[in-house]
Amino acid sequence: MPADVLPRPSHTAPAGAGGIPRRRTRVLALTEARWAGAALVLFLLALPLELTGAPGWTWGPLYALVYAAGGWEPALSGLRELRDKVLDVDLLMIVAALGAASIGQVMDGALLIVIFATSGALEALATARTQDAVRGLLDLAPTTASRLTADGGEETVTTGDLVVGDVIRIRPGERVGADGRVLDGASEVDQATITGEPLPMTKEPGDEVFAGTLNGTGTLKVAVERDASASVIARIVAMTEEASRTKAPTQLFIEKVEQRYSLGMVVATLAVFLVPLAFGEDVTGSLLRAMTFMIVASPCAVVLATMPPLLSAMANAGRHGVLVKSAVVMERLGRTDAVALDKTGTLTEGTPRVTGIYPLPGSELTEDTLLALAAAAEHPSEHPLARSVVNAARERGLVLSPASEFTSAPGTGVTALVDGHRISAGSPARLPHDTASPAAAKAASVSAELEETGRTAVLVLRDGQPVGVLGVADRIRRDAAATVASLTRLTGGSPMLLTGDNPRAAALLATEAGITDVRAGLLPQDKAAAVREQERAGRKVLVVGDGVNDAPALAAAHVGIAMGRAGSDLALETADAVIIRDELATVPAVVALSRATRRLVVQNLTIAGVFISALVIWDLVGHLPLPLGVLGHEGSTVIVGLNGLRLLRESAWRRASAGIG
Repeated sequence: MPADVLPRPSHTAPAGAGGIPRRRTRVLALTEARWAGAALVLFLLALPLELTGAPGWTWGPLYALVYAAGGWEPALSGLRELRDKVLDVDLLMIVAALGAASIGQVMDGALLIVIFATSGALEALATARTQDAVRGLLDLAPTTASRLTADGGEETVTTGDLVVGDVIRIRPGERVGADGRVLDGASEVDQATITGEPLPMTKEPGDEVFAGTLNGTGTLKVAVERDASASVIARIVAMTEEASRTKAPTQLFIEKVEQRYSLGMVVATLAVFLVPLAFGEDVTGSLLRAMTFMIVASPCAVVLATMPPLLSAMANAGRHGVLVKSAVVMERLGRTDAVALDKTGTLTEGTPRVTGIYPLPGSELTEDTLLALAAAAEHPSEHPLARSVVNAARERGLVLSPASEFTSAPGTGVTALVDGHRISAGSPARLPHDTASPAAAKAASVSAELEETGRTAVLVLRDGQPVGVLGVADRIRRDAAATVASLTRLTGGSPMLLTGDNPRAAALLATEAGITDVRAGLLPQDKAAAVREQERAGRKVLVVGDGVNDAPALAAAHVGIAMGRAGSDLALETADAVIIRDELATVPAVVALSRATRRLVVQNLTIAGVFISALVIWDLVGHLPLPLGVLGHEGSTVIVGLNGLRLLRESAWRRASAGIG
């Protein structure tokens, strides 16, 4: 049967949910389907002529054309494999058909060719459809972009010609032509297909945009930061196509067995032919029984039992933002029985946010005025804490006064002149201020309380006097607790928290997420050592992380998953799977989907084994008609192939997300 399906012309249907165009390979776009169709038409022309007693010269050539149309491709493929000393089951099917014709069973042999060719076409179509969903992402990226020239003009170029440093203009309603960063303009961009965000995201200067996302009503000027081949969409497609060429351990085992099985089947076929002859049976009857045996004993359904389910599961996961890099990984995911999670950027959002605003007594400031003063002073700074203060002011719609005479001291804080006052914001322990005042004592108390709860305190001074404190923390993801609960249910034990953060902050987050096994203050090598310790104890550990410091643990794990949105390049390359949309809840979903895949593979192997055993016994102890043997053999192959495609359905992902998969 065909093993690989190369990219072929496809029909792009209207976009489905999430804006991803639905690519559906046309049946007649497949070579296998066209030849199978030709063989079927010729067979349907020849059969009534033979059954009505027409002369042999009217239907004989038609049957010959059936053999040629439906059999030339598998015959050629089988001969090439034979040249490499590999016995292919396709070649055995052709030999069986020719053997049937040689003893006068021309119609039976032609029927075998037609059913065999049709089964191969269905398999090719099924494999193509598993790739359509992910390849459909290519249709999101526009083919052309408006590039700005050095003299201020504009030219239309293909997106493949864009290079890092080019500046492009994205007009309202257009798709972004390349991954980049906004230089000028503001707009809302629908990026659900990449990040999974249900609502359009406001994009302003400094914000990142992705190729293929849909611009709203504003105009953006974007600096290209990645070549077309390195964009998020291109990486998803390339890695998925590479993954489809890998083979899981079960598949590799089956292929090893297939070679020995095929050789044994040839020997058994000769025995089925020769032994009855030795006891006086006629040549025609013995040969017909032997040909039937060769057909029904062929392991086509067994060979198809593994890869279609795995590829279907990978395509389904890809549609929901989880890029599984290989079929091996898809199989391994379901075997995990322990989980280790990173803290920052994995269980948390990875971006500091203002969680509390505390004006001090006597300052006569409200929360909004305190935040506005701090944000105005912090606005010129690029420090993550400064960005969190400015973002908090923007979220509240506050108007920031212009700042002048800005200075920044690393590890201490910033100072600027705002509305005639010298405003400072930074570390309570390092900012110089009057520590003897009542306000200073209150500020110290609030700062200590914030730090006790795992948050960072930012002291705000006005003309050297404390006027307020801001609490900043990396906020836990909304789905963190539910994800931890799902992983605990799947593996039978609570996940480990592996973090380089201080024990107090780690313990607070673990309590919020529902984790009991907390290991804090770890260096990268310590994280890897903790994973290896679990592996030596017989556990198969799944590690989820995002940073460079997580890469050793990702490499040491049974399976490693990286958070793709903010993950470091090293983590993304080291991990076995990548969560493109940054949704932590997809981790237990893909584990459950992998387990459903393993169960379906077992189902397929059982179906294939039952069919082969029943047909072989029937042929050996009774009289199995050749057409019925062909139907049983090819029918089991089609059943197994279609059964694997069930994992492509949306319901398979929903069941996995609910923990049913």
